[in-house]
Amino acid sequence: MKGLARSHVWWPNMDVDITEWVGRCQPCQESRPDPPTAPVREWEIPKGPWSRIHIDFAGPFHGQTFMVIVDTFSKWLEIKFMRATTTDTVIKELRQLFATHGLPDILVLDNGPQFTATQFERYLDDLGVRHVLSAPFHPASNGQAERFVRTAKEALSCLGPGDWQERIDRFLTAQHSTLCTATGQSPAELLMGRKLRGVLDRLNPNYSPEVFKGGEEAQGVHHRDSSPRQELWEGPTLASRNNHRNHGAQIIQSRYGGRESLAQAHRPTEEMSNHRH
Repeated sequence: MKGLARSHVWWPNMDVDITEWVGRCQPCQESRPDPPTAPVREWEIPKGPWSRIHIDFAGPFHGQTFMVIVDTFSKWLEIKFMRATTTDTVIKELRQLFATHGLPDILVLDNGPQFTATQFERYLDDLGVRHVLSAPFHPASNGQAERFVRTAKEALSCLGPGDWQERIDRFLTAQHSTLCTATGQSPAELLMGRKLRGVLDRLNPNYSPEVFKGGEEAQGVHHRDSSPRQELWEGPTLASRNNHRNHGAQIIQSRYGGRESLAQAHRPTEEMSNHRH
């Protein structure tokens, strides 16, 4: 427009006047193209597992709606089959989720009515969970959940026949155990500190049940709380605990292994005694 005007007329501050005139033209402003897309704000790296989780809804998908929950640190994914998307239903699902994984520090949500309701805000405030709403009409700002919503949709559509809960469970079993290229570990390793044992692990001919982390510590606590075991030998008379009220002293006849012995009571009955340890 400025070039066209210059080819015919000129006056001082012509460019400024044309710019201001166009700025006051309502039809001109409405027909202008959208401004360049601003770069999406990058979220801070979460401090640890289950520190910041993102939530969004997927669907209706084949007539079903799902709530997708993503832990941004471990990429652990949860999918909840939602028969309704009311505030009460969402709170019920989150309560079960928090019972398993604990409370997050930050919960990132979209601007759905169930997330902006006073009841929902009060629920999170009472738990001390900070909730952040993504920008309205700009779901990309909740990108972590958006990407996993897309992944979940694709996976659910590819699974074989079966009820929806079964299909979700099968997908999550694979997702939790699969190596994530972004982290170099599976979600289970980052969130739970261990690999999940699956059917494919048992196909290895060298497979043997692993000792879970903490097993040795549990044994240590048991031995710490127990007293040294007294060695029992044949011959001496001893008293033993028995549920029969008329039970008297016994004489050790023989030993079987390190903890068991055969005792002869003063009555003609023999009982196997397991020495408590």
